[in-house]
Amino acid sequence: MSAITPPLTAHFATLAPRYDVLLCDVWGVVHNGVAATVESCAALIKFRSQGGTVVLITNAPRPGDFVQGFIDTLKVPREAYDAIVSSGDVTRSLVAERAGERVFHVGPERDLPIFEGLDVEIVPIERADFAVCSGLYDDTRETPQDYVKLIDEMHARKLAMICANPDVVVERGDHLVYCAGAIADLYAHSGGNVIYAGKPYRPIYEQAIACAQALRGHAVDHGRVMAIGDSVRTDLKGAAAFNIDSLFVTAGIHAQELGGRDEPDPATLRDMLAAAGVSPTAVMRRLEW
Repeated sequence: MSAITPPLTAHFATLAPRYDVLLCDVWGVVHNGVAATVESCAALIKFRSQGGTVVLITNAPRPGDFVQGFIDTLKVPREAYDAIVSSGDVTRSLVAERAGERVFHVGPERDLPIFEGLDVEIVPIERADFAVCSGLYDDTRETPQDYVKLIDEMHARKLAMICANPDVVVERGDHLVYCAGAIADLYAHSGGNVIYAGKPYRPIYEQAIACAQALRGHAVDHGRVMAIGDSVRTDLKGAAAFNIDSLFVTAGIHAQELGGRDEPDPATLRDMLAAAGVSPTAVMRRLEW
């Protein structure tokens, strides 16, 4: 499949009238892990002021209310969105289907709220019925290769793994850090059974659309829904698979590959999209009204 690269759009105001609902990525668009992206938040506020609905859709491996608490600390205004749907929310529903079973958790303690109130017991790997991977234990110094031995142990136990965050990397300030998707991909590529909870997989989009419909009080025309994100692998491929329009923000995790945050190289951008087989509806450096 050849990809068509649209010219850079300077202002979201030229696109906004075509949409009633935005499914907006969080990390990489609304904030960079350290601070809110002021221009993007302002654009979402403006879209909502004109009758639009904004559902933040994130691969954060924690429930939506915990995500809200975190982005509050980064000064993301609550006026910028109507609701949050996270891969943590989807993960909780998948774990709930395994009520009474024992789970081995791969990830930092800060992600434990994903299990709160659910009928599962967190146990060591040798006693587990399945695994949930929400990230690396220490993403400040570890890489996926540090988990090869653990992956071998999961194979020996024939454990299914629920991946609570399909992202491979995200921005944290000016740095990229590894996410659960990097470990899950290693497990899947070596023959392990992985169930991915977030983008680009369908369940998180279905949950976000259901949320938007509840907020608007009626069915939502998919032709008037746009997904916004900075990841080709998750945001663009997820939108394409769900058959909705997409806006690619280049000043996110792919910024360095594209030659910088301010002037993405057109040829590199074209090649990146062609390699992925995706054609976003629009491309912007950053989400700005």
